[in-house]
Amino acid sequence: MALVDSPSLTTSSRPLKTGSLPAEAYVLSLASLPSHYAAAASFPINTIHLFDKATLRKVLELPGHHNSLSCLKSVRNIGGSGREALLSCGKDGIVKVWDERSGSVALEMHAYPSNTRRALLSCDLSADGLTLAAGTDLQGEDALLLYWYGSSLAAPRRMHSCTHSDDITAVHFLKSHAGRSYPNILLSASTDGLLCTSNPDEDDEDEAGLHVGNWGCSVAQAGWIYGKTGSPGIWSSSDMETFGVWSSELDRIQDVDIRQPSLHRQDFTWVTDYLIGCHNTTNVLPDHDNELDVFVGSNEGDIALLTRSDFSDPQSPWLLHRTWTTGHVGVVRSFLWDESNNVLLTGGEDSKINVWSSPPLAAPCDTPTGSKRDNDSDAMEVDEGSPVHKKRRALPHLHLPFPGV
Repeated sequence: MALVDSPSLTTSSRPLKTGSLPAEAYVLSLASLPSHYAAAASFPINTIHLFDKATLRKVLELPGHHNSLSCLKSVRNIGGSGREALLSCGKDGIVKVWDERSGSVALEMHAYPSNTRRALLSCDLSADGLTLAAGTDLQGEDALLLYWYGSSLAAPRRMHSCTHSDDITAVHFLKSHAGRSYPNILLSASTDGLLCTSNPDEDDEDEAGLHVGNWGCSVAQAGWIYGKTGSPGIWSSSDMETFGVWSSELDRIQDVDIRQPSLHRQDFTWVTDYLIGCHNTTNVLPDHDNELDVFVGSNEGDIALLTRSDFSDPQSPWLLHRTWTTGHVGVVRSFLWDESNNVLLTGGEDSKINVWSSPPLAAPCDTPTGSKRDNDSDAMEVDEGSPVHKKRRALPHLHLPFPGV
């Protein structure tokens, strides 16, 4: 499988700043707030730590959750206010919105349908800030998608129990991007192997489901891919480091082992061991039809940034833009690309948080991905088998962004 280095490939081996969590705590996730960076600590600490953006000095510790903290992210326009806030959920069955200035909980929502506490594994806020969704673990025969609306602090106003049959690992609302607005649609993923899109505004659960894709393996992460034209696609990753790309109707375009794109030269080597996560950039390269930045890691603690100009073309190689090395020992668990400040934050199992220089990607003058190479023996091997999936109702006003598929 082809991995080529960008003409502007850079390697950094020295972080600009370094911070840390309490000893032996993994840095599970990172988020950006107006004045601080937030980091989630692993069990049994379960706290949220705020760091000053300028110095990376720890300034505040939030109590987090009584049980494992499962999701932490910054969200915009909470309650339609236009403000940016910190959102978290945990296995204590609570979603919390934090006030950065006071360090207290501004809103708290409980997942206690039928008086049964449900562990929450994922959460997200809609683009208009008025709908909050969360995914639960499996209890009995049900894993639930829960919805809160407005400023309701009571039990969820809507529960969908038929979308998934196992732990719901990711939920992501479709957001406005590059000046384009989209319908209010929720993407969810689960260890049952399904990726689903749903209409969160539909009361009837049988009518709420839009599309379903069956990957046949446990889905660990998922998110949206925004193209230059048309509607977004979807990316996914499995527990076995498989990386998948799907259309907006959840037709599988292709999947690959993310560990396969590698680069071996006398003067430089990169080998991927795992996917860290993906980032929707604001800086789309001219020769790319998508804005997805893929961050991968090595078992030694190094990080690399990959892109692909066209996910629908099996001959399109992966492009290696940057590596950040020697800053961590062991697996890197989380990252945050703060494009407004030209820095990348990484958090690892070594309890360290590193801040690296990371300006916007430069448009290469002569990129190897500019044309197909029919004789490239390292071209990506793609599973062309028909995916096992079932379709529900058509997604309104959306068109496939990947030409020729």
